[in-house]
Amino acid sequence: MQNSLPKKFDKQANKYNKLRTHDKTFKYRQKIFQDMHGEVLEVGIGVGLNFPLYNRDVELTGVDFSGEMLKRARQAAKEYPFKTTLIQEDVETIDFPENSFDVIVSSGTLCGYQNPLDVLNNFQKWCRPEGKILLLEHGISSNKPLAWLQKSLDPLAVKMVGCHANRDISGLVKSSKLNFAREERYLAGNVYLIWAKP
Repeated sequence: MQNSLPKKFDKQANKYNKLRTHDKTFKYRQKIFQDMHGEVLEVGIGVGLNFPLYNRDVELTGVDFSGEMLKRARQAAKEYPFKTTLIQEDVETIDFPENSFDVIVSSGTLCGYQNPLDVLNNFQKWCRPEGKILLLEHGISSNKPLAWLQKSLDPLAVKMVGCHANRDISGLVKSSKLNFAREERYLAGNVYLIWAKP
């Protein structure tokens, strides 16, 4: 991981925190992050925007490399009844034992990894065989002019916010060891909701 990446996200922590009351993606979060139970891992947990969607009986482990994001997540977690463990670590280097989690959640993280395929393959390893992997990601649009723009602006997006705007999320999941269950696309195909299994 580039050392500058956590700093980029540290600087965005307040912006993300404001999304608690103005999150335009919340309707998509509600659509995919349902019926979660048992031990849940959320990677790139950020400020905890998905907290309102967790059942009270889950045991949540959240990982993020941004200390500033986690500071806000710790504060927010106090408002919810479920048990939360937050770890400041890079998702690309952390390791969990095989079959550790019932559900793995990722929202808006696949754009930032240097090796997203390795991360997806780790999800397959960390998730229990009967578990599920739920992804809400943004990536390359199905609209050709918009996709061209995303490709053109990608170097700038990476430099400014540490995020690749032009990744084919479906292609990545299908190339990984995960079992692709189903997908829904929104906003000119820019928003991907993907249900997968280990």
